[in-house]
Amino acid sequence: MGLTATEPDLRDAEGEPILLNHKTNHTNIQKESNVMSDKIFIFDTTLRDAEQTPGAALNLEEKLEIAKHLAKLNVDIIEAGFPVSSPGDFDAVERIANEVEGPEICALSRVVEKDITIAWRAIKDALKPRIHTFVGTSPIHRGGITRTSREETLKMAIDAVAYAKSLCAGHPNATVEFSPMDAARTEPSYLHEVVEATIDAGATVINIPDTVGYAMPSEFGQLIADIFANVPNIDKAIISVHCHNDLGMAVANSIAAIKNGARQVECTVNGLGERAGNTSLEEIVMVIRTRQDHFKGVHTGINIKEIIPISRRVSRTMGIPVQPNKAIVGANAFAHSSGIHQDGVIKQRDTFEIIAPEDVGLKESLIVLSPRSGRNALKHRLAALGYEMTPEQLDKIYERFLAVADKKKAVHDADLEAIMRDEVRSIPEVFHFEYIQVVSGTKISPTTTVGVRTEAGVIEEASTGDGPVDAAYKAIDRIAKIPLTLTDYQIRSVTEGKDAIGEVTIKVQDNGHSIIGHGASTDIIEASAKAYIDAINKVVHLRYE
Repeated sequence: MGLTATEPDLRDAEGEPILLNHKTNHTNIQKESNVMSDKIFIFDTTLRDAEQTPGAALNLEEKLEIAKHLAKLNVDIIEAGFPVSSPGDFDAVERIANEVEGPEICALSRVVEKDITIAWRAIKDALKPRIHTFVGTSPIHRGGITRTSREETLKMAIDAVAYAKSLCAGHPNATVEFSPMDAARTEPSYLHEVVEATIDAGATVINIPDTVGYAMPSEFGQLIADIFANVPNIDKAIISVHCHNDLGMAVANSIAAIKNGARQVECTVNGLGERAGNTSLEEIVMVIRTRQDHFKGVHTGINIKEIIPISRRVSRTMGIPVQPNKAIVGANAFAHSSGIHQDGVIKQRDTFEIIAPEDVGLKESLIVLSPRSGRNALKHRLAALGYEMTPEQLDKIYERFLAVADKKKAVHDADLEAIMRDEVRSIPEVFHFEYIQVVSGTKISPTTTVGVRTEAGVIEEASTGDGPVDAAYKAIDRIAKIPLTLTDYQIRSVTEGKDAIGEVTIKVQDNGHSIIGHGASTDIIEASAKAYIDAINKVVHLRYE
């Protein structure tokens, strides 16, 4: 797996880094308009690093399910696990190696012969197996974990890579990857020495981890550039990066690394992982795709229409919700609540969206109807639901919509359906509901006061009853003077949550006619009164049509 590079820190006329033009022996290098296009290999470690997220343990079948979906996503490498860590992890890695086709299947190991042997045993039957071995190289890790000198640590790394390479010798597609753990805090000259020596020992991928998420983008980019400038045999390996998000810099550091020559990014779905997580797969992929003006031909092979589906699968399987404002895959990533934003997106999508939701597997953007929404957003959504109305009707519906929206965080399609059934009627309103007040409790008689608008103005009546609904109906009878026989009363929630709209449907009898009335509100007593008044209006219409 060879790699060639130009000088790593060249700049263009505007001071921007010139992207390196690496040539690998992978078959997916593409030529477009006679320009060599650099591929970024996506190394997914959701099944290894992301599974280390507290509470995210997966069983074997769940790991296999995710691995198969990762293959559908078209990642280049799946780090399936750490086989020496447990028999269950070994079994999962072995199953994935045997059953998942497409990506390379990678097993992690320390620089310990037993680890490497077990890792190889787990992946040896894969079409494209990879051993990934690592050791801490920073002064902190050498002193606090391995308790070894620089020389001893270097020998451990060389021996481990050489042993892994010997195991892979008989397999035509096997790869050895080496990581100097905590590279971002390793002495630069020593890091260069380790990288050169492990490439000589047989590693064809060298991963540079920012293990604790300590680096800043400018210094991490320079770290990668310096490796290219100071490691003589760097053309024999692909440089990878594995960045953690402790300071929120994982994606930014990975981008800086790409700009300075890295051609593999290790990442996880939804950015899950140890502590604050890892580089987010969906973010790094969509940054590269969306900002081609910045990356000038760099690309991935990811099937981006599977981004939302794999995000939801991982979230569901691991039991870890995606934060609503998470880039690309969060519930709000393609949601618009502001009236100005909604109007802009309706008229021209790219006014407020830089990615088409369909590209990443969503059906459409979400217009979140709220008190901040304008008439245009309401009209657009109602049209999508199949409703056409006059400007006068829209004004009336908009007033009702705002009243509902003030009571709820968001107004959903089911809310709109209920409002339309309640407001858009085919008969004139002789009686129009205005307001209702209820006094009720366990030791007092329920009393309901109802205000109804008629041709004579608003009439108010109050009554007691067996409950607040019965009291409301008696008060309405006093106003309308059209007593009806109630034969059926049903309540259903048309939306979810504590602030759901409730719809009341009643049936009344009038001279042998069965009349149905509907009413809807977040207040079920109000909905009941509206349903009764709706029925009365229909009775009046039948009597005098």
